[in-house]
Amino acid sequence: MERQAFLTFFHALFFSSTLLKFSIAADTLSSSQSLRDGETLVSPGQKFELGFFSPGSSKNRYLGIWYVRTPDTVVWVANRNNPMIDVQGILAISSDGGLILRNGTQSIIWSSNSTRASAEEITPIAQLLDSGNLELIERTKTYSVLWQSFDSMCDTRLPGMKLGANTNTGLDQHMTSWKAADDPSPGDFTYRIENNGLPQLVITMGSTKKYRSGPWNGLRFSGHQAGNNPAFKPVMEFNNTELISFYEPFNSVIKRSTLSQSGYLQRYVLNEKSGSWDLMFTAPADLCDSYGQCGPNGICRTSKAPICECLKGFSPKSQLEWEMLNWSKGCVRSVPLKCQKGEGFVKVARVKLPDLLDQFQLNTTMSLRECKEKCLRDCSCIAYANSNVSGRGNGCLMWFGDLIDTREFVPQDDSEQDIYIRLPESLYPKKKKKRLLKILLLSATSGTLTFCFVCGCIIIKMNKKRSLKGEKENLELPVFDLATISAATRNFSQENMVGEGGFGPVYKGKLSMGQEIAVKRLSKSSGQGLEEFKNEVASIAILQHRNLVALLGCCIQGEETMLIYEYMSNKSLDYFIYDHNRKALLAWQKRFDIIMGIARGLLYLHQDSKLKIIHRDLKASNILLDGDLLPKISDFGLARIFAGEQISAKTKRIIGTYGYMSPEYAIDGKFSVKSDVFSLGVLLLEIVSGKRNRGFIHPDHHHSLLGHAWLLWNEDKSLELMDTCLKDSCVESEVQRCIQVGLLCIQKLPEDRPAMSTVVFMLGNEGGVLPMPKEPGFFIERSSIDESYTNDAASITTLEAR
Repeated sequence: MERQAFLTFFHALFFSSTLLKFSIAADTLSSSQSLRDGETLVSPGQKFELGFFSPGSSKNRYLGIWYVRTPDTVVWVANRNNPMIDVQGILAISSDGGLILRNGTQSIIWSSNSTRASAEEITPIAQLLDSGNLELIERTKTYSVLWQSFDSMCDTRLPGMKLGANTNTGLDQHMTSWKAADDPSPGDFTYRIENNGLPQLVITMGSTKKYRSGPWNGLRFSGHQAGNNPAFKPVMEFNNTELISFYEPFNSVIKRSTLSQSGYLQRYVLNEKSGSWDLMFTAPADLCDSYGQCGPNGICRTSKAPICECLKGFSPKSQLEWEMLNWSKGCVRSVPLKCQKGEGFVKVARVKLPDLLDQFQLNTTMSLRECKEKCLRDCSCIAYANSNVSGRGNGCLMWFGDLIDTREFVPQDDSEQDIYIRLPESLYPKKKKKRLLKILLLSATSGTLTFCFVCGCIIIKMNKKRSLKGEKENLELPVFDLATISAATRNFSQENMVGEGGFGPVYKGKLSMGQEIAVKRLSKSSGQGLEEFKNEVASIAILQHRNLVALLGCCIQGEETMLIYEYMSNKSLDYFIYDHNRKALLAWQKRFDIIMGIARGLLYLHQDSKLKIIHRDLKASNILLDGDLLPKISDFGLARIFAGEQISAKTKRIIGTYGYMSPEYAIDGKFSVKSDVFSLGVLLLEIVSGKRNRGFIHPDHHHSLLGHAWLLWNEDKSLELMDTCLKDSCVESEVQRCIQVGLLCIQKLPEDRPAMSTVVFMLGNEGGVLPMPKEPGFFIERSSIDESYTNDAASITTLEAR
């Protein structure tokens, strides 16, 4: 019996050895050993493996290192340029102490080009470490490394790998992309340090720059967002011979960076649960990251549309091409500099500094004031900036030619990088004129305030009660009389009522000339009143966009207050997506078109309209559909207008809809454009799933739809969120992208959520690489949400749900 068991075990061992790679000597290879194809070395902690492999569909054989947990993730290749066409490869240590790789004909196709440093007869050893580094070492009285794979980087950079250059040894440590997924030979793209006085990271295609990080400013690279990643700490080391950059991990999470075949630097983290790699960071991350996107003397801002504009004092070189969104020729001086007294500088805050080409100067000891004075004295100096923003800031960086590749960059820390652009006298008023202007403005303001105070007292006494008649006269809209609207709606008959919202009932009507209208009638019992009515008029009267409902006029007569809109024949979005039968009428392409239309309408409100408008009540029932199912955002009763540079506001009167309100608005009354982005994220997930966020029920947990989407995402099952009726019509990559964008929009912190310009770009660009979302707001199961949410809201403000 024992003999039979032994034979069975031996047979199983023999059979498995024909299928599995065989580890010959744990983590080391001595000079008396060799590593053959089919055998591997494994690092002490079972993290990395060294052996022979064939990438993708290729039949060629290469010697490489990969993760034990994810064998398809190769991090280093020895013979990138010399593949083997057979499985007879052998790795060994040569007689002169270097690693060599031979093919089936015993020809050396790769070597480490290393020899023993001492003349002693000491046998070197190759060892694979848990860092992923293959070291060739000799153990004398001191530990000596003859060669290491970390010095010959391929397309992957692991924690501890250094990116840099040594002027004495000539060692240039940089990343080079693979040529293709099944061809690890050097591709078109490289990622390295460029040092023209201040170091910066650049991605090049041949000799052409595709991306750069901006110069090192003492704390980070001025335009490289990875510097603010909570998982990595950026480190720069300088000495007489070496300039080195590396990212030191803050924790033990498994990470890697890869330069893709298409030229993207991508940073990944291993998901311990699923065993898959989650994308944390990508560069270039957006259109403004593309090198020289706006041409010479232009600045790129993702917060605006179009994204390019000329720097102060410059205008487009070709106005026609600029209007056609071709910014390659950039901008030129609108008024020439004459190097006269009275010229000055305008500050452009939070930027990635322009590229350091031939025409610049660096002085590391000057203060910012000394830098300004020196630049002002030199007629050819057109801009200056601090070269180091750590501490109080120091160093002087001056530009003498075109400013190339400048972009707006909002850091997540307090280390803003500013640049000062020289302006001619005509665009920069003299100080005396400024003082005189201030005095005049101060006097005028003081007189105006006094006058307004007196007038205000008189008006208050004369008009303690404001009538609707007065409001009517102030509205810049066509005014319909009550008889006309009553006739159009058949005296507001029940048959003509098509819906009801927080404002009141909505009736379908038809004017005498045949035009169909929708009449929103203020209900006496409505939680909203004249304030919301005026707010909607003020907000929507100035808006013109194909994805916003058109306001045709109003009616104010007696106690009646009404708004008249264009009629939407297909009602609202919720009429379709939540109904078991009607949802099938919206196939995936139509839903995707609706998503894009809503996103474009919201982008217009936030960035392209005359005033920045926060909707505050974006939801499915407020998305109306016309005869062609074109989406139009409606109901601006809760909208707020932001003027100038205002970016956020706070209210004690929170009015909105449960399930769509962002955490900062629902709990603290704070709202901004990012509050609307949160609501859009909820709407995206609802459109994809065909389910409401509020009231969502799942048998396995008590999370909302947002929580359910997040759980599926972490399990790499996000497509299970999709409405089953879309199975035959969907484009999986588009569905996946919409879910990921939705999760990015509902992230807990407002600063993590993308701007609408970025949302529109991510949704509309199939090839774009999206960042990884963080945990959504309200990711708590309902039993906890309801209690904490109610207590917080009640203690801070009055919460009015719709």
